[in-house]
Amino acid sequence: MLTERIESARQHYINAKPVISYQRARIWTESHKNTEGEATAIRRAKAFRDTCEQLDVTIFEGELIVGVVGEFRKCGILTPEFSWTWVDREMDDFDKRVQDPYIITDEQRAFVRKNIFPYWQGKSLEEAFLAQLPAETAKVAVDTGFIDNDSKWRQAVGEITPDYQDVLFKKGFSGIIREAKEHLAELSLTSSEDMKKRDFYQSIIITSKGIITLAQRYAKKAEEMAALENNAIRKEELLKIATICSKIPENPPTTFYEAIQFVWFTQLGGILSENPLALNVGRFDQFMLPYFKADLAKGIMTKDQLQELIDSLWLKLSEWVWTISANTAEFFAGYNQFQNLTVGGKTREGKDATNDLSYMCLQATERVKTHQPGLSVRIHQDCPSQFLEAVTHLVSKGTGFPAIHNDNAGYQMLINAGYEPEDARDWNNCGCVVPHFRKTGEWTSAVNINFTAALEFALNQGKSRITGEKIGLDEKDPISFESYEEVEEAFYRQFSNLIKHSIIATLVAQKLHQEMVPRPFLSACIEECLTKGKDLVDAGAKYNLGPVLTGIGLAVTSNSLAVIKKLVFEDKVTTMETLIQALNANWQGYEELRQLALAVSKYGNDLDYVDDIAIKMANYYYKEGHKYQDINGNNFNTAFMGISNYLPTGKVVGATPCGRKAKEPLSEGVSPFAGSDTSTPLAAMRSAAKLNQDVHSGGTLLNLRLNEDLVNTKRGQSNLGSMIQSFFALGAFHVQFNTISTETLRKAQKNPEDYKDLLVRVAGYSTQFVNLSRSMQDAIIARTAHENY
Repeated sequence: MLTERIESARQHYINAKPVISYQRARIWTESHKNTEGEATAIRRAKAFRDTCEQLDVTIFEGELIVGVVGEFRKCGILTPEFSWTWVDREMDDFDKRVQDPYIITDEQRAFVRKNIFPYWQGKSLEEAFLAQLPAETAKVAVDTGFIDNDSKWRQAVGEITPDYQDVLFKKGFSGIIREAKEHLAELSLTSSEDMKKRDFYQSIIITSKGIITLAQRYAKKAEEMAALENNAIRKEELLKIATICSKIPENPPTTFYEAIQFVWFTQLGGILSENPLALNVGRFDQFMLPYFKADLAKGIMTKDQLQELIDSLWLKLSEWVWTISANTAEFFAGYNQFQNLTVGGKTREGKDATNDLSYMCLQATERVKTHQPGLSVRIHQDCPSQFLEAVTHLVSKGTGFPAIHNDNAGYQMLINAGYEPEDARDWNNCGCVVPHFRKTGEWTSAVNINFTAALEFALNQGKSRITGEKIGLDEKDPISFESYEEVEEAFYRQFSNLIKHSIIATLVAQKLHQEMVPRPFLSACIEECLTKGKDLVDAGAKYNLGPVLTGIGLAVTSNSLAVIKKLVFEDKVTTMETLIQALNANWQGYEELRQLALAVSKYGNDLDYVDDIAIKMANYYYKEGHKYQDINGNNFNTAFMGISNYLPTGKVVGATPCGRKAKEPLSEGVSPFAGSDTSTPLAAMRSAAKLNQDVHSGGTLLNLRLNEDLVNTKRGQSNLGSMIQSFFALGAFHVQFNTISTETLRKAQKNPEDYKDLLVRVAGYSTQFVNLSRSMQDAIIARTAHENY
């Protein structure tokens, strides 16, 4: 049972509409007006410090963990230094957006247009990116759906895991300040390299003092509220909050309560510094375990009280709303910030790491039903049966949680990327499905690449079938293709071209991030940044991986090539001319041919005929992407991670040879095209496992839907556990499940007020079903609901 305070906060979370705050943007802007001419790192650090000193401090009724990004409890913020133009363009209709609407008042709109946006005109990251991006690349990459990286030039990078084990919980921010001062004293002003380091260490000191100040302001606020509180129990709680906030994050925590408040202050600092995507909590059940054990042993808190704190953190992580453009929201639907928290797996020494906290995190997700944190589990061959049972039990509850990962596959991905074995064993999930380690800097979702668009360009002389605009490379009339191999060669030419433009767009964005938006607060949370004197944007972390290209439409594209190979060139039941006519007509008048196309082998049914095409495509994708290097000399990496990107990318692609109609969704991750996996879930797993997943260090995602009857008994859950272990024995990395019936989902569409806390798995994350657009809801319902193992 949830405590009364947690249930009250949960109801607010479920029912409140996200509200925009301009406080951070106002303070940030005024600070920059006062620091003209100073080094960029110093200016950003001072803006962060000023925000910590001036932001409203609010403690809501009954809260145990405190700290908000603005004056509202369910709140989003504006970051005009990254982009203000989309806000100006869209905010008059924020509340009417199809996906991820926000509340903003007339007063707020008037204020930001008068007092904030004019200062940033010509100074934002977005404006610089659009000015410097080659026109040829812009035509393919800017809000097109063919390739998309706008979350890297309209937003911050994020995608970092603060190092609690070796930095934050060992040193506290006062220790980080001392270390930065020691490094400063060793620098020479006659060295150009040292001059940059000087700015870096000063920015670390400024931001560290800022977060300490913010915590102390919360301590003072709690004391003031305690003085006015008549309820003796709440008065004691407020005084406890004051004591904790006066101590941390300035100093290392000594109790579980202090440690969990430290975690939230770190998240809060990251949010205020850059409003980031995928600011991961990391291996919570590992770095919090010493405090958990000590508190229980000393009788400081009971297990139920510790559980309530965990529940409180889940709500805190969910109350911050990531503010994004309408285009970005199409790719990341559902107010999702990808704050991934990982439990289970192995220790750095290779022993089972599962502990009491692992189970309590699963329990918090089941009970509180928040979309954050993104809960991931690591499953190894010898993991306790009790833990696997707890995982499949949570799956049966229909929340889409947890994301289930093969411990060894994640380890192998990092080994292949050059990690030391102990570090590779210590991996946590980042964002959707990215194996990550807390001493890493990377862009895990740098560009979305539309595989199916490449096929369309190959079959339509480089043009979009929907608009007729020339987007791709020149190509001959598809009617003249004389062999399947010729079609395939044309596809790979267009595919390589999309990859090339993805690289160009990423390099421009990387360059501008280095020049314009260094990351002093989050750099302070990474050990090697401190020792090297280098910001995260300058590859200061221990491991700096190349940006990750995200592939979309693997199944649709493979299915389509299989149809061309089978029907046109092998069985000769149709011609390229007739097939192209059918696609141009969106299959109208060609239903007999469409039925033949639908009958051809489909990826996701363990059929080598089409799976081999997918394997070849995935291998080519890795080799072609990996040959390029980023601005720091790191090879680009690839992924088949799943976000809601397969809807907007589908909207720009016409009918496809597999039988799909124009503008319908594509396929995400290594998942089958919705409804085409007509065999068993194990067959879908076997298709996915054939891919060489360990080379795609950005992760591979398999989304499956099971009939809820399959998992509503202990036996069904046990069978599911066995199937997961069988899948992982084949070398696969990830799987996740939706187990809600179509009937329930249809009822939620019809009566959303009755299903506000209904969570579903969208792709690499879960969110409230009622917060998704109708098209996204329909896409989830369209997935095959497997009735048998």
